[in-house]
Amino acid sequence: MTGFTSPEKPLITMSVLLVAGSPSERSRSAALLDSVHQRLQQRGVYVERLQIRDLPPQALLLADTAHHSIARAIDQVHRAAAIVVATPVYKAAYSGVLKVFLDLLPQTALKAKLVLPLATGGSPHHMLALDYALRPVLQSLAARHILPGIYATDAQVALTPEGAYTVGPDITARLDEAVATLFNEGLHSGHRAPATAGFEPVPFSRVRCSV
Repeated sequence: MTGFTSPEKPLITMSVLLVAGSPSERSRSAALLDSVHQRLQQRGVYVERLQIRDLPPQALLLADTAHHSIARAIDQVHRAAAIVVATPVYKAAYSGVLKVFLDLLPQTALKAKLVLPLATGGSPHHMLALDYALRPVLQSLAARHILPGIYATDAQVALTPEGAYTVGPDITARLDEAVATLFNEGLHSGHRAPATAGFEPVPFSRVRCSV
């Protein structure tokens, strides 16, 4: 039956965009995004993913917002209620491909959005890159609320002999907490459709009959 939503399973309209800022196809920062993706899907959240490295390089570098791929990526940002940004740390800053993408976004691209920043690096010495490099840029894009970032070292996202990345238990626990916060704050912000037991009531004055 169309037009009916089960009261036992309220519709969750919150959408989250995962932005991969690594220039590599497989990376530790991508592994963090995979973990977030799994947790959000378990909660019934609609998730989209944006791989910046897959965008046309020339259009990206020239900030060609009229290019269909760039326009589609910007639209993904616009439609999302929350953004999760993941990047490797190079030379105490976030990746160049992520910077190029953030630079072409409108000044209010993150207005009214929740943002969760994630980063990976070779040692704990680079963890401040989240607060001193990435967070100010996200704030400049008018993010409503930037959640505490999660930084993981190479040892905390280990490479297995099979070539896969495994997220360690300490980072797993922090991801659990971060996703729960993202989910709960998103719902409290109104990104959830109200449950209904049936069709919307129709006042008698609006009833029209034909014979």
